[in-house]
Amino acid sequence: MRKTITDLQSMKQKKELIVALTSYDFQIATIIDSVCDFVLVGDSLGNVFQGNETTLNVSIENMIYHGSIVSRAVKESHLCIDMPFMSYQSSTEDALRNAGRIIKATGAESVKLEISFDSLNTINKLSNAGIPVVAHVGLCPQSFNMYGGYKKQGKNKSEQEYIYTLSKEAEINGASILVIEGVPENLANKITKSLKIPTIGIGAGKKCDGQILVTEDLLGLTPSPHPSFVKNYSNLRTTIKKSINSYKNEVKKNKFP
Repeated sequence: MRKTITDLQSMKQKKELIVALTSYDFQIATIIDSVCDFVLVGDSLGNVFQGNETTLNVSIENMIYHGSIVSRAVKESHLCIDMPFMSYQSSTEDALRNAGRIIKATGAESVKLEISFDSLNTINKLSNAGIPVVAHVGLCPQSFNMYGGYKKQGKNKSEQEYIYTLSKEAEINGASILVIEGVPENLANKITKSLKIPTIGIGAGKKCDGQILVTEDLLGLTPSPHPSFVKNYSNLRTTIKKSINSYKNEVKKNKFP
């Protein structure tokens, strides 16, 4: 049985760290499911799977397609699906309709939104409709054009106050989990200590209630350059290339089959 929002929230109370990874396909999902507490079908598929520079081209249909595939593999972890750019920003009605589509089509347990103060009413609306919301603060990739690239947030006092207050308001308005990306560790620590809901960090230091990475990054599948916070636990890109070259050589020399 998959972990629920309440399971993840109780992990914070027990001081048990949450292990989270991304997945966009069945094969990876079957591998990480029994290891993770939380699996995210992220709109990072725009970068990792589709090869785009940003996540802005990802559609609701993309998220439903990949979410449905991953859902077939996930039996134990909590499954969360990203809401892509412009699927929730225009109105709470659009957000509710699109979140409902995602949940119904994929069988996921929650949706993730990159939030601002304008999103608080949307969080409230979705949570009151029975759709758990994972709120994403700090570096929000859907705001790529506003930032002028993928840049660390919370670098000065005003930015830190904004992110901290937004995080508190997200919880007040019904967010079930908070993802904190690309902020200083002291800010992530302050937010984590002030919230009852769990925080999951990515490039936010070790003081969060859990950590998430893009699976292809940690496996060494993603071409360089990588974000500075990524740790490569393997170098599958080199391993795969070596295997394919071995196959090629055997075919050329008539050794295979």
